[in-house]
Amino acid sequence: MAILTVENLSKKFSGEYVLRDISFSLNKSECLYIVGENGSGKTTLIKLLLGLIDATKGSIKFDGVKKNQIGYMPQQNAIQSDFPACVNEIVMSGFLNKTSLFSFYSKKHRQRAKEIMEKLHITDIERLSFRDLSGGQKQRVLLARALAAAEEILLLDEPMTALDPLASAEFYEILEQLKKDGVTLIIISHDVHCAVKYGDKIMHLGRDEVFFGKSEEYCHSSIGRKMLMEGHHHD
Repeated sequence: MAILTVENLSKKFSGEYVLRDISFSLNKSECLYIVGENGSGKTTLIKLLLGLIDATKGSIKFDGVKKNQIGYMPQQNAIQSDFPACVNEIVMSGFLNKTSLFSFYSKKHRQRAKEIMEKLHITDIERLSFRDLSGGQKQRVLLARALAAAEEILLLDEPMTALDPLASAEFYEILEQLKKDGVTLIIISHDVHCAVKYGDKIMHLGRDEVFFGKSEEYCHSSIGRKMLMEGHHHD
């Protein structure tokens, strides 16, 4: 059963199509990687899925998922890295969309935050200031915050960019575990090799062609083969 169905989604900015007739579906606990060159509309697609902007035409349907069950983890550079708050405060801020304006965090929120921090192995750093953390720790804190905001679907924008190989490997392990726990993941990435390795499905947004399908189908498609070859040249 599809948790998300997108049909003929198009978005125009000042008369120009950024996305045209995009269609795909995603089941619960699946991981979709969105790849493609810069300017191909990856961020626009995420904004449409989050409801931050409206589509020019087409539809986005979530089945059994409310708006506040969709978490978002922006690129790390979009969050000031010298943010003065401590880890616990940042994770707790994920609950803000679930509390009314004048209410404080409930006992339930605190308990949930504790569970999330344990799951992401950041309990030992919960009192530290965000600015003093390593890149890998920062990513886990931001992921914990996104999980606090929502635990059905998570949208991650380039989560591996600032990470060294070890931190990346740990982060992938955490994402795999979240999938097992029933979280559906949508990840924007420029790393096609990782997308193929860890993704169940691939959405490739190209200026001339668009691909959507299973990872192994992408590997055999003309656009996928081309991207994977180019990726080898860059290594």
